[in-house]
Amino acid sequence: MATLITLRGVSKRYPGSTRPALDSIDLDVEGGRITAIMGPSGCGKSTLLNLIGALDRPSSGEITVDDVRVDRLSETAAARFRRAKVGFVFQFFHLLEDLTVQENVAVPAILAGHPRADADRRAGEMLAQLGLADHRRKFPATLSGGERQRLAIARAVINDPAVLLADEPTGALDRRNGEAALAILEDLNRRGQTILLVTHDEHLATQTAHRTIRLLDGAIVDDGRSRMVA
Repeated sequence: MATLITLRGVSKRYPGSTRPALDSIDLDVEGGRITAIMGPSGCGKSTLLNLIGALDRPSSGEITVDDVRVDRLSETAAARFRRAKVGFVFQFFHLLEDLTVQENVAVPAILAGHPRADADRRAGEMLAQLGLADHRRKFPATLSGGERQRLAIARAVINDPAVLLADEPTGALDRRNGEAALAILEDLNRRGQTILLVTHDEHLATQTAHRTIRLLDGAIVDDGRSRMVA
């Protein structure tokens, strides 16, 4: 598999902290795989995802995603990069509660410059694929937790991102809905979607990921390469 994401000497320091959130990270992530990122709370997992997704900037080092030098992007260019290249799935969904289900999914496509009719058509297709077509005119507050996470996934992938960043995507779900969300992510991966998955769940990583990277105190202590599958 070709490398999709490269980090070289990436560190992140926050003002007032006695140690870096990330400390001189070197990492290559292959496209077309599910890569899990594990470690205790505060080890830098979410910081790593935020840097790769251009939600934050490194204090030093280089980040390349799908041939884009993310660490060099201006704020405007970073916003364009996120719309075009990255999908985000969060533990607590971050849905727009005053928009309908279909509008929530269509928003990223509209922001990326697609005509409203095309965005609505694509949103309808995504909702049908994820079993939410009957809910398209409802508002997120009326959905179950599992439905809300499916909605978040549909929104994240509507623009066919190069990489899907999932930060504890099953953390707010019960076992049944968590397994359903994972099945969706696995299906997306089988169709070629690259996924970076932050999780505390060892079983989830073992069951789902091709590779598991472990962080401790901002450093990689196991890059999982010995367990990668072909």
